[in-house]
Amino acid sequence: MSTSNTVSFEGVLCPLVTPFAGDSVDETALTELVERLVDADMNGFVPAGTTGEFASLTSEEYRVVLETTVAAADGMPVMAGTAATTVPGTLGRIETAADIGADAALVVLPYFHSANDPAGNEAFLSAVADDAALPVYLYNIPACTGQEIPPATVESVGRHDNVRGLKDSSGDFNYFLDVATRAPDDFQLYQGFDSHVVPGMLMGAEGGINALSNVIPEVFVAARDAVAMGDVERARAVGAKRIAPLFQQCVTHGFAPATKAALESRGWLETAAVRPPLVELDEQTKEEIEMSVDHALAID
Repeated sequence: MSTSNTVSFEGVLCPLVTPFAGDSVDETALTELVERLVDADMNGFVPAGTTGEFASLTSEEYRVVLETTVAAADGMPVMAGTAATTVPGTLGRIETAADIGADAALVVLPYFHSANDPAGNEAFLSAVADDAALPVYLYNIPACTGQEIPPATVESVGRHDNVRGLKDSSGDFNYFLDVATRAPDDFQLYQGFDSHVVPGMLMGAEGGINALSNVIPEVFVAARDAVAMGDVERARAVGAKRIAPLFQQCVTHGFAPATKAALESRGWLETAAVRPPLVELDEQTKEEIEMSVDHALAID
């Protein structure tokens, strides 16, 4: 299937956290966060991804998260996380996302059962792309899937009419450069490793899909705009001095827990609650994260 969707993705897309209130998704808090990020000049949103704790959501909660995001985004591009372990399961999530009004789907390799041959990964991704109701972006996150999407597979699957790009959250910049060299000219690359977003854009990435854009959107917008204006010195300073130190907290403590703690420190979430098996951070760690947030916002 080749979809006719022509929505353009570019710049900084925010992989939204999923706020919780007790045992439920906090739709009000999610709406307020999206609206705040729209005002901050985000380029689009990615709900129900890794930072959004998609694996801890019921099917109904998954739909609620997507519906709330699409409504609050008010026409801004939405790339829905659609991770599942089977081709039909992935296609079902993509169908749900399409029905709700999302503009594209973010697709991972099956987790738990890794392919015993690279051909298996290509077969899975190609089967999804063939029948997907939305344009597909690949999501390379080997820490969660057990293996990377091999660059040769990206090169091959990237020629599919319905595959538009890739988010790389490997943290391996050599992988990113290899994919950038192999990918078709119109293939869009996004850096998912926050501390690599500036070097990634300088090396040809379309932009970033970065957890901390939930928290310090103005900093990511500053990085995006500096690269667009060719101000390499400023872009490098923003990345190294404002993004990288806070991102280390995410690497150390986990993306959803650290991002939610940072949002709580800004007063943008009432609670930093996460769902098991994730654990909310202790008060000392929250204080350290708050200091890092303040540091990122104080530097210009």
